[in-house]
Amino acid sequence: MLKLSLQFALLFLLVGCASSKKVKFDDYIFQTKTEKSAYINSYDKALKLWDVPYTEENIQTDFGIAHVIIAGPKNGKDLVLLHGMDASSTMWYPNIKVLAKTHRVYAIDFLMEPGKSTLTTKALSSEEIVVWYNQIFTYYKLKNFDIVAASRGGWTATLLATQKENSIDKIVLLSPAQTFKSIDKMRKTTSALLLKLFPNEKRFTKTLNAFATHPENINPAYKRQFYLANKYAKSNSNMLNMRPFSDDELKSIQNPVLVLIGDHDVINSDESLKRAQKHLVNSKTKIIKDAGHFLSTDQPKVVNEAIIDFLK
Repeated sequence: MLKLSLQFALLFLLVGCASSKKVKFDDYIFQTKTEKSAYINSYDKALKLWDVPYTEENIQTDFGIAHVIIAGPKNGKDLVLLHGMDASSTMWYPNIKVLAKTHRVYAIDFLMEPGKSTLTTKALSSEEIVVWYNQIFTYYKLKNFDIVAASRGGWTATLLATQKENSIDKIVLLSPAQTFKSIDKMRKTTSALLLKLFPNEKRFTKTLNAFATHPENINPAYKRQFYLANKYAKSNSNMLNMRPFSDDELKSIQNPVLVLIGDHDVINSDESLKRAQKHLVNSKTKIIKDAGHFLSTDQPKVVNEAIIDFLK
């Protein structure tokens, strides 16, 4: 396991080094204007999959521009969506119709990954990530709001919940990465790391097959955007600082928490659920059958029902 962890760290550092070369185009994520334009075009096409009324807003923060997509009734309970790594807020297209029926949804693009948020400072520490999100929550005057978060977003939601002062109510974690334990099946995730180093369609397909039980469910428009995120964008998302939370940190979370993990997940396993059950004082856990890491596309109906039932 130590050998695999070191291998993972080395590969991730190589990804950062490979994509951090000096170029004329000054953008933390993208190398050229052409690449950024192609990605944003694919983002806009994927966002149409939401198929609900929405607005896009850019708000200024101390660390750059935060891009937020807002949907749902103004009198609905506030709900924040935190996407997975390189996935952007468009990833919620299988869930948004259900969530936006009863909630005022705020989907936030993480500013150190491909999306429409823009980092204007150095890479953020975990403490600064908390400050950034809290600035967004303050701007929208969000109090007693729920969070639904996937993969890397799940780690971030857990981080936010460990803070003594927060306004979060219920939390739903969809296969949270590096949250309860380190990556479970390291060898099976190597394809994703190699994809970042040497992006091509073949490695992309192999990665989808490793992370999803039903990659055929992924809409082609979103699949294209996700591929370009891996092909063009630097993803220095502070992954090496994403350590699993300690027992005491998890015990400090008083919020109601629902943890959903696929039975074929390459990131988590039963051990993740056992830690959640043991240390989260107000938690529910569920295994989603015939699902991998991409829960929202592998089993959208089951996942949506579980989320809505929990948030009621």
